[in-house]
Amino acid sequence: MPELPELQAHAERLEEDFGGHRLATFRPLTFTALKTVQPAPEVAVGQTLLDIDRTGKYLRLRFAGATFVVHLMQGGRLNGDAKQSAKPRGGLARWTFDDGSALLLTEQSKEKRAGVWVVAGDPTTQAPLLGLGPDAATLTIAELRHALAGPSMRVHGFLRDQRRIAGIGRRLASEVCHRAELSPFAATGKLSDSEVTTLHGAIGECIAEALAVERGRDTMSSSAERPGAMYHRTGEPCPRCGDAIRSVEYASYTVNYCPQCQTKGKVLADNTTSKFLK
Repeated sequence: MPELPELQAHAERLEEDFGGHRLATFRPLTFTALKTVQPAPEVAVGQTLLDIDRTGKYLRLRFAGATFVVHLMQGGRLNGDAKQSAKPRGGLARWTFDDGSALLLTEQSKEKRAGVWVVAGDPTTQAPLLGLGPDAATLTIAELRHALAGPSMRVHGFLRDQRRIAGIGRRLASEVCHRAELSPFAATGKLSDSEVTTLHGAIGECIAEALAVERGRDTMSSSAERPGAMYHRTGEPCPRCGDAIRSVEYASYTVNYCPQCQTKGKVLADNTTSKFLK
């Protein structure tokens, strides 16, 4: 799933291409694409696209009177639509502008979980953005400490919990843990002050590095194209110490880590019931 760096850079590219255009039509192409009933999307028709931005893992297309909030989920993409075919492959929704250009939301996965919410007023106070934690791109150490004060959980899961911090997914969580030299399964309730400070710095550094890469691209990267020291590099040498990168496999995702850098040499058992070292 695209994370903060991919979505931020993509929002910037889309705004450059479509910002200032006037909306002619919005059309859901599937029954499940539009997740809200009120306000109707038509309230934005005839209005100028003021900006395209991002909150957490959501894109926001802001018009006077309404904002379209878009979640791409795993396989969704929002791109320019030059062909504007009647039945585009994987098409979910289309925004057409008065100059003839268009944006098309597609999703190639079978689940069709990507979607669009139309909201009036401040979108951060309404579903689906309501309840998100502070954005990882602007996270202060005070906000991090406040988030960590909640129920203790494993660091990797904490970083991915959008109610705690918004914008980080599986790849970034593994990269941040490695940068901070923390076990992905360290208990958040047992982190020292120095570890919290290091974790905060690692979040900022990993996001900045990934964002710089994404801003150098013309299109959003695929998962395999995203750079990193840990993610999907099982068996490769750790770039910091040379030890073999290990993994803990779950049904739908993988956690990568370096034993030498993160777990004092301990190889973590590959199941969800193991006891892990700090």
